[in-house]
Amino acid sequence: MKRLAVYCGSASPEDPRYLELAHEVGAELARRGIGVVYGGGKLGLMGAVAKGAKDNGGEVIGIIPEHLVKAEVANHDCDELVTVSGMHERKQRFTDLSDGFVTIPGGVGTMDELWEAMSWSQLGYHTKPVGLLNAFGFYDHLLAFNAKMAEVGFVRPAHQNILIAATSIHELIAKMESYQPHTPIFRMKAEEL
Repeated sequence: MKRLAVYCGSASPEDPRYLELAHEVGAELARRGIGVVYGGGKLGLMGAVAKGAKDNGGEVIGIIPEHLVKAEVANHDCDELVTVSGMHERKQRFTDLSDGFVTIPGGVGTMDELWEAMSWSQLGYHTKPVGLLNAFGFYDHLLAFNAKMAEVGFVRPAHQNILIAATSIHELIAKMESYQPHTPIFRMKAEEL
């Protein structure tokens, strides 16, 4: 994996562990020679991921909608800052530029990015690993919900391992590196659906 898209929040929670985690994720990717593709912001966890990568000599590519650049939240310290028209184009660029996706704690926008990466994988728009860093138990309930969708039958058996979860960035990267793509819906027969 040469580059990973990192999905995370632009907020700065009161608990300092979240900003420290984001900085460490960026730093660890840089130490491994993996470039960061992220939302292009300088605030919150986004800014911490970028700083962690840059502090350790890593490549950082920011993808930011033009209305956020105008709001002066863009991180101009990126190696490349790509301005796009909106969120749909932003997520497409994340997919085009990365070899996989890592989601760390975040809010609604982070969930939008994660679920779209999973949906696109399930359909066959990409065959890249989709990782979830469940630090501090932040995503325990989301993982339980994902399991419930599978249990009820809304996630086919072939797609139940799309989401790769781990509690440390080291473990998550190792799991993502050994990811074997599944059969996407676009290649399934009617009786498999």
